[in-house]
Amino acid sequence: MRADGRARASRVQGVIFDWAGTTVDYGCFAPTMVFVDGFRAHGVQITMGEARAPMGLHKRDHIAAVLAIPRVRDAWTAAHGAAPTDADIQRVFEDFAPRQVAVVAQYAEPIPGVVEMAAALRTRGVKIGSTTGYTRPMLDALMPVAAEHGYEPDVSVTADEVPAARPAPWMAFLNAMKLGIYPMSALVKVGDTPSDIAEGLNANMWTVGIAQTGNELGMSAAQAAALSPAELEARLHPIHDRLHRAGAHYVIDSAADLLPVLDDIERRLATGEMP
Repeated sequence: MRADGRARASRVQGVIFDWAGTTVDYGCFAPTMVFVDGFRAHGVQITMGEARAPMGLHKRDHIAAVLAIPRVRDAWTAAHGAAPTDADIQRVFEDFAPRQVAVVAQYAEPIPGVVEMAAALRTRGVKIGSTTGYTRPMLDALMPVAAEHGYEPDVSVTADEVPAARPAPWMAFLNAMKLGIYPMSALVKVGDTPSDIAEGLNANMWTVGIAQTGNELGMSAAQAAALSPAELEARLHPIHDRLHRAGAHYVIDSAADLLPVLDDIERRLATGEMP
């Protein structure tokens, strides 16, 4: 406790993880494939890169961001005779949502090492929260299957349960409240997109970016393993840079590598440093 009565963090009490690409769904394929298929159903072809570009946002916001890409906007205009409107965004989202619910459980397998890492967190007395761009029906389809595989956070908050999703901090704040943890400097946000990092920073949390297993690399475990060490490093280097430029305090390749980061954060907390 500080002299002015404000709480002071002395250790990491909780970690708030993203889902796809961070704890499950190596390569973040569940939302990407549905975006590509969903836009195709509306007469517009989008690339995997275009589908991935705004990843981490509320899925309706994600659709709006894809439709704002000039090439996609022009393709929509050519297919429909007019530029996309807010009503079009809503229509695509309403079509997208059940498609995502239908397939998300197929991508519920935890990323290698995540189950063991989560168990180690609990041994340390660290609570586990989660935020996501998924809506509650989407996450409700995913979570039971992830739990069968051994990964189950203590708390989950979805993008449709707060006034504004990432990059706003509200999902992180609601996690903190449900976990019973404050100050926010006792919490760490872990995610694979710049919007994850922005969410954590806006909540005054320590932030950790995930480079290899997530949306930024966009490869399955098998695809990544097929690369030579030099080629993998060449692809990961700019991702590390991008996540650091987004403001991440740390960037690691996988959430499985998190424990040494927490040790360093606690060292910094002990010196009075804040995120």
